[in-house]
Amino acid sequence: MKIGIVIGSIREGRKGRSVGEWVHAVADENGGAEFELIDLKEFEVPLLTASVNPAAANRQYDSPNVRRWSAAIDACDGFVFVTAEYNHGVPGAFKNAVDSLGPEWMGKPVAFVSYGSVGGVRSVEQWRQIIANFSMIGVRAQVTLSNFTEFDGAQVTPGDRKPDDLRTALDQLLALGTAD
Repeated sequence: MKIGIVIGSIREGRKGRSVGEWVHAVADENGGAEFELIDLKEFEVPLLTASVNPAAANRQYDSPNVRRWSAAIDACDGFVFVTAEYNHGVPGAFKNAVDSLGPEWMGKPVAFVSYGSVGGVRSVEQWRQIIANFSMIGVRAQVTLSNFTEFDGAQVTPGDRKPDDLRTALDQLLALGTAD
């Protein structure tokens, strides 16, 4: 089983890369799957302007960047979304990148690690609605990181119980990924 840890922020000075690397380290220690960091910033996914709906495109996308993004996502059996909260919602570039694909997401489980002024909880609530369109199942456990108490600049400094919270979310994710 391969789990993609998707870093969803592309901003300069972002905190997401640090969070993704922390998630990857804990996931590797936890085991049970192959974990891969997938940094959205490295794909430069353009705004969705294609005339063909991604769900009907049969993975034949106009943009070479979207095709690379598609291949990376399609290779995974499940995901951990590392998501910021921007203005009480999901990051626009991340939402656009999810919308740019279709069948690559279908039916795959996802866990959430969020960060923001209130831990990114509003972003995750929106993601739960979005992923339902792809018949994805979001695990119940989630990790929330406060911008005020769990970062030193852009470097994550998770609270004492956060690694256990993450292991719980990963265990739930892996259980869904192996369910028959």
